[in-house]
Amino acid sequence: MYCGNCFRDNALVAELRRLGHDVTMVPLYLPLTLDEEDQSANTPVFFGGISVYLEQKSNLFQRTPKWLRRLLASRKLLAKVAGRAASTRAGEVGDMLISMLRGEEGRQARELEELIAWLQTQPKPDVVCLSNALLVGLARRLKSDLNTRVTCTLQGEDVFLDALPDTHREEAWALLSERAKDVDGFIAPSRYFGDLMGKRLGLPPEKVSVVRNGISLNGYQVQSPKPKVQSPSAPVLGYLARMCPEKGLATLVEAFILLKQRGKVPRLKLHIGGSCGPGDEAFVKSLRKRLAEAGFIGEAAFFPNLSRVEKITFLEALMVFSAPANYGEAFGLYVIEAMAAGVPVVQPRSGAFPEIIEATGGGLLCERGDPKSLADPIETLLLDHPRARALGEAGQSAVFERFSVAAMAEESLRAFAGLES
Repeated sequence: MYCGNCFRDNALVAELRRLGHDVTMVPLYLPLTLDEEDQSANTPVFFGGISVYLEQKSNLFQRTPKWLRRLLASRKLLAKVAGRAASTRAGEVGDMLISMLRGEEGRQARELEELIAWLQTQPKPDVVCLSNALLVGLARRLKSDLNTRVTCTLQGEDVFLDALPDTHREEAWALLSERAKDVDGFIAPSRYFGDLMGKRLGLPPEKVSVVRNGISLNGYQVQSPKPKVQSPSAPVLGYLARMCPEKGLATLVEAFILLKQRGKVPRLKLHIGGSCGPGDEAFVKSLRKRLAEAGFIGEAAFFPNLSRVEKITFLEALMVFSAPANYGEAFGLYVIEAMAAGVPVVQPRSGAFPEIIEATGGGLLCERGDPKSLADPIETLLLDHPRARALGEAGQSAVFERFSVAAMAEESLRAFAGLES
């Protein structure tokens, strides 16, 4: 499925290369699924998802030859298997996560040895950047064997860890805190998430830098003023994120139904786009049923797994955007994607959303979890076209100036350089 964190990492690597830096992007578990050119295309997949699982579950597989594990790590096979599977659920992989956090002491130690052996054939890195904190079990050996600095980006790991069963949750957090000491510095996408993870992992403040996520602006067009906002004949309320309960999609559907029932914006449409894998299909089916029962299924449309061009076209057709996540979102790349298209957003007053709205001026905040609280500011923007246009233009301007991938790359380079002091 499409993954916002993968989009972010891939865009960062592409920009660092454009700036002239030598960057190797190493995919772990599965090949990346992206809407831009894959920056890891010429690199082997390590810790292949099939092998990692079998090493966890089978003592016999621990003794299999290297050639068989490399065969199981082929991009073609991993992509085929992943395409038939649901997304990973925390409750199903607690033992495997703990093993990975143990690094060289875990059941996947052979995978770590193979990764290090391959990296030693490559140019010596000045910095190794782990893409998320669930990989900190690798840091100790990477530092000692490659004689380099190790940094780690923080990307919403708390939700996954807190969803672990009671039998694994406390141990996982304890291991993460212990292994975090092996990392030279952490990079958080927001001050909110940097503070949260710093407290939960016991990190000194100077060890956490904030580098706000950025996006590639290729394909986005500055449109001022936007005709659709000036006089929309059939305004569209939109959502673009993974089609799952956690992102608040059910709340948005209920808010849409409420708006339709009020009748102040009678021709309002709802467009729902984003990643939709096998594990999300039952939830989407329930939303379709709810819309049908309310009598509005004909005015809602679903757009799963959009390409990049399709995504931008989708966003540019919206009058208001909302993805009311029901947890503390570490950032929310979808928010600045909507703003880049000139669309004002309505988001919950939680997680990193207040920071983003304050930094951009591109939307409104509401209380979390209540369809009415969400519907009210959405309705305000649908009825107040000049205000919606002003917020959309402010958000777009801020994203082009401060939330581009170029800005993210420059801030990342400063964070990497700070590791050397």
